[in-house]
Amino acid sequence: MCGIVGYIGEKEAYPILIKGLARLEYRGYDSAGVAMLEDGEISLFKTKGKVSDLTDKVNGHKPESTIGIGHTRWATHGPPNDVNAHPHTSNSGNLVIIHNGIIENYDALKKALTEKGYTFQSDTDTEVLINLIEEVKTSQNVPLAEAVRMALHQVIGAYAIAILEKDNPDVIVAARKGSPLVVGVGDGEFFLASDASPFLEFTRNAVYLEDGEIAILRRGEKLQVKTIENDEIEPYIHELQMNLEAIEKGGYEHFMLKEIFEQPKSIYDTLRGRLLPDQQLIVMSGVEEYAQKMLNAERFIFIACGTSWHAGLVAEYIFEEYLRIPVEVEYASEFRYRNPVVSEKDVVFAISQSGETADTLAAIELAKSKGATIFGICNVVGSSIARASDAGAYTHAGPEIGVASTKAFTAQVSVLTLIALKLAQKKGTLPVKRFVDLCYELEGISAKVEKALQTDALTEKIAAEFKNSRNFLYLGRGFNFPVALEGALKLKEISYIHAEGYPAAEMKHGPIALIDEEMPVVVIATKGPNFEKVKSNIQEVKARKGRIIAIVTEGDTEIKDMADYTIEVPEVSQSLSPIVNTIPLQLLSYHIAVMRGCNVDQPRNLAKSVTVE
Repeated sequence: MCGIVGYIGEKEAYPILIKGLARLEYRGYDSAGVAMLEDGEISLFKTKGKVSDLTDKVNGHKPESTIGIGHTRWATHGPPNDVNAHPHTSNSGNLVIIHNGIIENYDALKKALTEKGYTFQSDTDTEVLINLIEEVKTSQNVPLAEAVRMALHQVIGAYAIAILEKDNPDVIVAARKGSPLVVGVGDGEFFLASDASPFLEFTRNAVYLEDGEIAILRRGEKLQVKTIENDEIEPYIHELQMNLEAIEKGGYEHFMLKEIFEQPKSIYDTLRGRLLPDQQLIVMSGVEEYAQKMLNAERFIFIACGTSWHAGLVAEYIFEEYLRIPVEVEYASEFRYRNPVVSEKDVVFAISQSGETADTLAAIELAKSKGATIFGICNVVGSSIARASDAGAYTHAGPEIGVASTKAFTAQVSVLTLIALKLAQKKGTLPVKRFVDLCYELEGISAKVEKALQTDALTEKIAAEFKNSRNFLYLGRGFNFPVALEGALKLKEISYIHAEGYPAAEMKHGPIALIDEEMPVVVIATKGPNFEKVKSNIQEVKARKGRIIAIVTEGDTEIKDMADYTIEVPEVSQSLSPIVNTIPLQLLSYHIAVMRGCNVDQPRNLAKSVTVE
């Protein structure tokens, strides 16, 4: 969840590190720091707060160096403060490290090192790790890279690390297990980062380190990669397709708002080249390769976390409706810690925006060990989940910087809908006309999302009415029950208002006790098979003086007469409605958060990519 950057070459390192940290600030932002080698000494600057606080602290020192590492922290061990901020030095001051992940056996290692005379200034597991490496280096009299390799054999947990040595200004040693790390390969220079965004303007050549790999970045030499078992690896260089413009705000006040308004394009890009309704064809090579396995599966299991889990819930309705195959949706964090019944007859869909979610990766490994086929759905090319899957499909949402996921969700639902339609066509569980109609409707969904975005001004006015509310209730039925969950999550994440999503019919089994004139209730009440039932639920809320904000189908008059506020969206088939209906809920949460003065892109205590447990 923390952000890592590094540079070695001929350029001045500090500006590259600071710009890279700013681009990674969404990953962790309770403290920040940099370390550079200057004239045989380590120049170290770190502080609680954001990257801007770090630049204020560095101001006037003007570090001049061509090698350095930087870090933004999301606290795990120890509270956010200057002392716990990274980088951390070893007792001798010869080594300095940055680290993303959790060293699970740090306490035992710390006790062993304390007995050898080591002392510790911080509460972090990271300071333990750098002193362990120093102990191995001095006691075994080995070079830094070898000391790192040997020390990591004693480590239990997850890590992405980068290390500098005071007496060796021409090398950075990096390693990973369970946390992402990518090396940018330039012309006589190397970059290091948690993802590729920090070095896009310098190189498009990237090497994604695998678990248990160590990279040695030597000035003026070829990149060296070896395993923790000391086997040499020939690094595979990926050519990045990401555009620099995609990771800038582009005139929007916040990344979240930009990404909400990018959804017509991100959905279009996700469907482009795959959906060919004129030919009654859906082209997806990963699905085609495993189609028979999927069609013969006894069930599908969707594993995910957070917003991706909500996309899986929508997919459950879609797959069972189109394919008539049983579906289970699991929190990856729960799935990995019980003894699930999984076999080679199951297909597991792993859904993740980043492709690096630690719990989802662990759940994949568990499912693979039981013989299941793994199909990955993620947004980041070359990510760990993409590499761990038997097959998969990328969404093409482009970089999502805002911590609260928006365009990734609608892109995930879009690609999962494509997969369900393709399999249903092969299985014959959808009549041909229904299949073609859905394909054409899905092809036009971007235009309907564009129209739903025109509710922005109205949602802003509604937000002004409810910005001081302490609780919200979100209700939906069928395909739109997961949308209610997602709407509530968005509000919680960025405005810090307590919100609950519920199946509308379940309201009577508890939540109705909460409803009074102070309780705003957001109801997804678009036309569909459950429309009359939802109307009854609205009347139940109104009878108890609840205040209704209803998402309704364009032209609806029935709900308008009952609700306090209505937001109209274009009419779509029930199975595709979550893509459209989620738009005004995203906008509502965004505007409420802005009006409350919240940090929309970097909400407190949250990070974009959850690479630790």
